[in-house]
Amino acid sequence: MIERLRPDLAIVDLGLPIMSGFELARRIRSNPALHGTRLVALSGYGQDSDVQAALDAGFDEHLTKPPDPDRLEQVLAGSAASQ
Repeated sequence: MIERLRPDLAIVDLGLPIMSGFELARRIRSNPALHGTRLVALSGYGQDSDVQAALDAGFDEHLTKPPDPDRLEQVLAGSAASQ
């Protein structure tokens, strides 16, 4: 679906049932047609190592559940820095 829609932004839960969000991010990043897509990880885990693992997989941002509304607004606006 993401190849067909080519969104500007995708918020991806890391705990997906068929493949992990980490693997999905790696696949998206390996597809040249999707290089412009910003990826935001959504996870119940928010330790520094969890955030780093998401960034290493290719995510641009990491949000911990439940996301802070102000931070989510920043991410949606494209102004959030990786944390």
